[in-house]
Amino acid sequence: MSRRLPLILLLIALPLWLAASYGARYGFMEDGQWVGICADEASRWECQVRSNLGLMIHFKVLGWAALITSVLAFVVPGRSGWGLAVLALVFGLPALALYNTTFAVFAVVIAGLRLVRGARIG
Repeated sequence: MSRRLPLILLLIALPLWLAASYGARYGFMEDGQWVGICADEASRWECQVRSNLGLMIHFKVLGWAALITSVLAFVVPGRSGWGLAVLALVFGLPALALYNTTFAVFAVVIAGLRLVRGARIG
């Protein structure tokens, strides 16, 4: 396996994840069709998912998770830190798309810096 394969896969997966996050935002959260359906039938599982996602947005769960994970990734050395940085991006990109930009901006920058940081010598 090439050393660059994980990075290439990451560069393919992250834009797809961001696109899926924007799809959830515009196709599920902001679509007027779902507002009408959930106003009439709030017990549908889709409406429950939409409601819980709304609560996660309101309480900034994704933003906090991304920020905490990215700070941990910056401190933890080696491949564990790299994996935590990827996890921070997995939390941070949807947070950017789903209105949690306050924390997510810092989390994505910190995680990106951790991903490009070279190995320490000495």
